[in-house]
Amino acid sequence: MLIVDGHLDLGWTALQWNRDITKTVAELRSRPGVEVQVLAGQPLTGRIVPTVGLPEMREGRVGLCFATLLARSTGTDVPHLDYPSALQAGAVAYGQLAYYRALEGQGLMKPIRDAAALDRHVGEWEAFDRDPSGACPPVGFVLAVEGADPVLDPAQLADWHAEGLRVVGLSHFGTGRYAGGTGSDLGVTPLGLELLAAMRRLRMILDVTHLSDRAFREALDHWDGPVLASHQNCRALVDAPRQFSDSQLRELIGRDAVIGTAFDAWMLVPGWKRGEDANPAVTMEAVADHVDHVCQLAGNSRHAAIGSDLDGGFGREQSPTDLDTIADLPKLAEVLRRRGWADAAVVAVLHGNWLRLLRAAWSR
Repeated sequence: MLIVDGHLDLGWTALQWNRDITKTVAELRSRPGVEVQVLAGQPLTGRIVPTVGLPEMREGRVGLCFATLLARSTGTDVPHLDYPSALQAGAVAYGQLAYYRALEGQGLMKPIRDAAALDRHVGEWEAFDRDPSGACPPVGFVLAVEGADPVLDPAQLADWHAEGLRVVGLSHFGTGRYAGGTGSDLGVTPLGLELLAAMRRLRMILDVTHLSDRAFREALDHWDGPVLASHQNCRALVDAPRQFSDSQLRELIGRDAVIGTAFDAWMLVPGWKRGEDANPAVTMEAVADHVDHVCQLAGNSRHAAIGSDLDGGFGREQSPTDLDTIADLPKLAEVLRRRGWADAAVVAVLHGNWLRLLRAAWSR
């Protein structure tokens, strides 16, 4: 079955983490050395062991993803992530875009920019699922920016749209140029309000993931277009600002949004801490708990999806214990079926909801 992953930092992983994602995960894991950096004050020791390679995406039928551009400019010194100027962040993001284009040139990935391209791509993967003896289609991607800092100013957004950018998150961690992100009390800045207006003119999609509570409220107060949360879990299950409260999730459900569940262990169960040996066990059952919570709030299965964020700030050590690589994403379907979910609801979570949202956004 086709799987759509709502959030993968493939370009950042390849360039800023120097991982050749065209290789298998086994090949990536065979590289010598240990990678340790810092994100939001936390050592990234959980990012040592990779989980994502294009071969494993094809193996797991992850035929479409939201692939990000990621480069911040918040004044926080984080190597390979946060830059002193928007000019630098923009140049890094263009480098990641060039990498996606290089993968496209090799026939390994395909940009999906409109509904017609989406339908053709889904048709190719459905045909391959019926008859896997043929050539596997390329992995499709919808281009997204995780934190809009690389956009130099709202007037430049049209250039990014022409390059294929379709989904915009205003901020990441900390104080972004356009809005407050995780760990911040800042709302949407005046520049951010201008960016929202530019996004609406270009019929883009707003990703509210990582917004501070204040920025979340202000962004939605000024936004009447399509909205999603690409990789966002439930505060009712893990009480932390990175998650969304039930009232925020209900707001998104009321706007026909889709919420992708992230697979980062500390976002899945309470009490999980980076770098500690005695952490509570985390399995795909915890992923299903967050998916199910969104469905319970909605009263249906229309708004929950996958937004794994695998290899985006964490690795194998910080993933569910029954997930070795991204090829294991189909295990979520098994968990949901064991819980008595109907096939139609499972399909909705694995790909149907993301496809519906994109088609609706691109038909406006």
